[in-house]
Amino acid sequence: MAAFSAAVTMTPLAISKSSAKIKTYRLQPTCHAMPSREEALPRRRQFIIGTLAVPVLAFLNCELRLLPALAKEESGDLEGTKDEGLIGALNSLFDPNEKTKSGKVLPKAYLKSVREVVKTLRESLNEDTKDNAKFRRTADAAKESIRDYLNGWRGQKSVVNEESYVMLEKAIRSLASFYSKAGPSAPLPEAVKSEILSDLTTAEESL
Repeated sequence: MAAFSAAVTMTPLAISKSSAKIKTYRLQPTCHAMPSREEALPRRRQFIIGTLAVPVLAFLNCELRLLPALAKEESGDLEGTKDEGLIGALNSLFDPNEKTKSGKVLPKAYLKSVREVVKTLRESLNEDTKDNAKFRRTADAAKESIRDYLNGWRGQKSVVNEESYVMLEKAIRSLASFYSKAGPSAPLPEAVKSEILSDLTTAEESL
């Protein structure tokens, strides 16, 4: 009994000691403060930028994928243009005909011969007769070009109806007619010279 009584008597003491060890926990109030306007603006700006960046990046990615194909297509177009230009140049080089400024298609050899006669004969007619050596050189060049022209194209059906042919024949006949009557050393009158020069200009412009 004494032991039981002692045990009963000691019990409050043990409880009081253990209760002293119990810590008191208090609930701490948690309060999440709303961000200020200055803090909210950067967050909103980041959200907007992030939202817009997605479709923009997708568009750029698509465009970048298309660039090699577009570059290849443009390269092919340029190569095709170069090829067409080269083929056109080769065809023009070997084509015996040429389209003139007036739109006519005539033999290149004929056009070259006419232009040569017009050039050399005009220079001969405009040369100063006082410089005998120079006058002789230009006269010889004119005679040679006229001879080549007559040998190659006189009476040719492909050009006989062309105005350039008619006017050049007229100029040559006028010159030959004068010298056959007046002699090879006779000075050419201004009226005859002007008429021949006019015929040469008409022949040149008709090409």
